[in-house]
Amino acid sequence: MALHVSTVVVPIDFSVASTGAIETALEIVDSPSQIHLIHVMLPLETMSPGVLLGDVTDVSRTAKVTAALKKLAHDQDADGAHLAVTIGTPGLEIADYAKRHEADLILIPSHGYHGMKRLFLGSVAERVLRHAPCRVLVLRRTDNE
Repeated sequence: MALHVSTVVVPIDFSVASTGAIETALEIVDSPSQIHLIHVMLPLETMSPGVLLGDVTDVSRTAKVTAALKKLAHDQDADGAHLAVTIGTPGLEIADYAKRHEADLILIPSHGYHGMKRLFLGSVAERVLRHAPCRVLVLRRTDNE
């Protein structure tokens, strides 16, 4: 059975795994315009020095991350991909974004954390799997990551 994919959401955390996810997405779509790259930022801590001094705002963070996403897309030959930067809980934001854009597939890299590291960091891929409105392809971590 062939998988017809017209809209693919690719969560980006700027790790090596993110570039691999973009490469995989490009292999399964006809055009980069079918790819949605999304980065989810955690909410700012209201008591952090940057927030208190006014140097760090959601607007300034969003602008910098959007520029980094644009560069990453260009560097991976994915010019034309849709870029999104949101703020919230990563797994839930990714699933909500996919629903709003009627995605056929979420393609997410897994970092393969286990044990105490996973307990404290949680698993974005697992949360996406639980809440996604569409198919989810989790890419396995390779040994060199």
